[in-house]
Amino acid sequence: MKRSKRLTAEAFGTFWLVLGGCGSAVLAANFAGPVHGLGIGFVGVSLAFGLTVLTMAYAIGHISGCHLNPAVSVGLTVAGRFPARDLVPYIIAQVIGALLGALMLSLIASGQPGFDMAVRGFATNGYGDWSPGHYSMRAAFVCEMVMTAGLVFVILGSTDKRAPAGFAPIAIGLCLTLIHLISIPVTNTSVNPARSTGPALLAGGAAMSQLWLFWFAPLAGAVIAGVLYPAIAGGGRVTETRASSSEMAA
Repeated sequence: MKRSKRLTAEAFGTFWLVLGGCGSAVLAANFAGPVHGLGIGFVGVSLAFGLTVLTMAYAIGHISGCHLNPAVSVGLTVAGRFPARDLVPYIIAQVIGALLGALMLSLIASGQPGFDMAVRGFATNGYGDWSPGHYSMRAAFVCEMVMTAGLVFVILGSTDKRAPAGFAPIAIGLCLTLIHLISIPVTNTSVNPARSTGPALLAGGAAMSQLWLFWFAPLAGAVIAGVLYPAIAGGGRVTETRASSSEMAA
């Protein structure tokens, strides 16, 4: 598959991730409309993020591998599953897709009378006063690092040639759902630098000043998983796995 097509798929997939996942948080999590109790809550948001990965994995996994996440691309590269020459182009495409998703979400959300991005938070990530549960910077860093390591570890395991074929998207989507159920109260859940960057660029303020953590911690977790999985499972190089079309996550 030509690189241009793979990059376009990555951009579109990340667009879908931000629009679907962050959109559920901004538009539907605490919806207060004419139908009482219509909001989906943080459990619904967790499920929405998992579903974005699950659906897009089957849609573009055979094109780009459906990484949708700079941390996933880094982890796969460290583990020998992804060529280093494609790493930076993939990350750029993912960030562009995330920004486009955030712009589309902003366009939709602004159609509601009285919508205020600063008040609603725009699904940005944060720590301290900007953490949903007011968790410290240390807690946020550890949470993001460990959760990303777990995500990348599941990706590496479920896409290993020795794993049951065809089920990787389900395992990865459910893993991302679980991660959100755990970490939304801590950081509003990133585990994906692109997902954090798109909304932060529009929201500005604290979201931008704290964005460094949501790059550094997920990338550190990805490197840990990229080293740990091959050490435990053995093998894991590009030539020893199923086609990289199964390597997807968010």
